[in-house]
Amino acid sequence: MTDIPTGQMTWRLAGSEESALYLRHNASEPWRLYKEFPEYVLPDPPSFSEGYATFLALLKKNWQLL
Repeated sequence: MTDIPTGQMTWRLAGSEESALYLRHNASEPWRLYKEFPEYVLPDPPSFSEGYATFLALLKKNWQLL
């Protein structure tokens, strides 16, 4: 199994009213929409918010929620 690097996650960018999952590997990188990281994206069940399955998986891998 390949080790997944840890990083940071947020649901809302500063100054934005839109809620979406954004990721970055460290604080020096810009935030990017989670879909720009195909190696992490998981399909969401129909009743989930978009990106929630990915969020839960990365949280279990010790990613930090900001």
